[in-house]
Amino acid sequence: MPIDATPALRAWSRRRVRQLAAQDPGAAQARTLRRLVHRARDTGFGRAHGFGDIRSVADFQARVPLRTWEDMWRDWWSHRFPRLTDVSWPGRVRWFAVTSGTTSGRTKHIPVTEAMMRANHMAALDVLAFHLDRRPTSRIWGGPSFLLGGSTDLSRLPGGAMSGDLSGIAAARVPWLLRGRVYPPPAIALLPDWPRKLERLTADLPGRDLRMIAGTTSWLLILAERLLDATGADSLGALFPNLELLIHGGVAFAPYRRRFEALLAGSHADVAEVYPASEGFIAAQDAAPEDGLRIMTDHGLFLEFVPVGELGQPQPTRHWLADAEIGQEYALVLSTCAGAWGHVLGDTVRLVSRRPPRLVVTGRTGWSLSVFGEHLIGAEVEAAVATAARAAALDPRDWTMGAALPGEGGAMAAHHHLIVEFAQAADAATLDTFRAAFDAALCRENEDYEAHRSEGLDAPHVTAVPPGRFAAWMAARGQAGGQHKVPRLIADPARFADILAALAGDA
Repeated sequence: MPIDATPALRAWSRRRVRQLAAQDPGAAQARTLRRLVHRARDTGFGRAHGFGDIRSVADFQARVPLRTWEDMWRDWWSHRFPRLTDVSWPGRVRWFAVTSGTTSGRTKHIPVTEAMMRANHMAALDVLAFHLDRRPTSRIWGGPSFLLGGSTDLSRLPGGAMSGDLSGIAAARVPWLLRGRVYPPPAIALLPDWPRKLERLTADLPGRDLRMIAGTTSWLLILAERLLDATGADSLGALFPNLELLIHGGVAFAPYRRRFEALLAGSHADVAEVYPASEGFIAAQDAAPEDGLRIMTDHGLFLEFVPVGELGQPQPTRHWLADAEIGQEYALVLSTCAGAWGHVLGDTVRLVSRRPPRLVVTGRTGWSLSVFGEHLIGAEVEAAVATAARAAALDPRDWTMGAALPGEGGAMAAHHHLIVEFAQAADAATLDTFRAAFDAALCRENEDYEAHRSEGLDAPHVTAVPPGRFAAWMAARGQAGGQHKVPRLIADPARFADILAALAGDA
């Protein structure tokens, strides 16, 4: 292990926190956009959209329409993939993050440029700066940082570009400052088989002087429970007494909070949320969880906010940090230093403050259920799962929900169906408590749902599956570990029926 460089990190962090405190977020974002446009002005995309004549945010919005990944792929990337040179970002794209798309399930290749990797590294340092601001006596670099990624096995594409999980790209490009400070070593990180990687990590991690743990919430929980089972320890604090920071992201934390509080009992670790995506590092927690996540205003991303109801309209209203409304739910739009422009990310967010600029993630634009006109959205169902879990004293590991039409699966009435995996066994009475609390919470969260329940919509069905079932299902789909996430809401009843059969067989 290299020498403890925390004192140097602490000095830099103090300067950075002061810089951010004095920063005008709107001005920082306008400056970021100007730099992005200037860098890309001589690319094919930049010439086609008159980047040389753009002088303001309004100019940019007038010249660059909103696009989904599918639009950008069809119009700009697919024809020259994987040899993207000066297409929408200057130079050659040497890396592509492969993602299945949480909502659509379609495999996507997201360009990752050198500029994006540098921006992500700086954003990661900001996360540490926020931690040191909260904990001035930190020794975060006095021991290794554990990053739980997916498969780091990268595939070589024609022309020499590499593709794979974003965590694999990150592992291949660890900055010099972090070399020797990041765990796991290549012998484990490069294992393509997720169950084998979990087995090796479970055997190798005990005894390590970990100071930080980071990963997608649901996969962190699986590994943590494996570690406790293997060692007999009662908490992560007992295994890693110097643990300072657990960083989570990727899925809503509320349903997992109770379990993680138990896992960290007796430790002095802080818990911090981050909001990364294959398209860029968007925000990170710099204060209390209820204060939201601080937007990264100067790391190669320009953010726009579009009212969710206006998506798909010819001329949707496009806000940015200078004029977006606090408390309004928006679809998030990114323009990035990897050559995405006016990119509709698919996430929905709500601004909670402008200075400092903070947001909360409320769901996905495609995460909704309205098979019966109930208009349920992801945030409402997430909240109901968390409420029901507290009522039944259960700890959900993963879940997905869909709708069933009359006659499907022998049901006489239309209903919603939640498939959920708990950390502990749930007897019939406990499951009934969970089901009733879940139904009541949905009624409180959504008036349309409550109205449909009073008009004949059956109470939701809840199927509990054995521990490990979701992980095995994801692995069978080639989506184990890393940034892969279980799709939460399935709008197509036929697709949900297939998922139910796969997950609940012999449950």
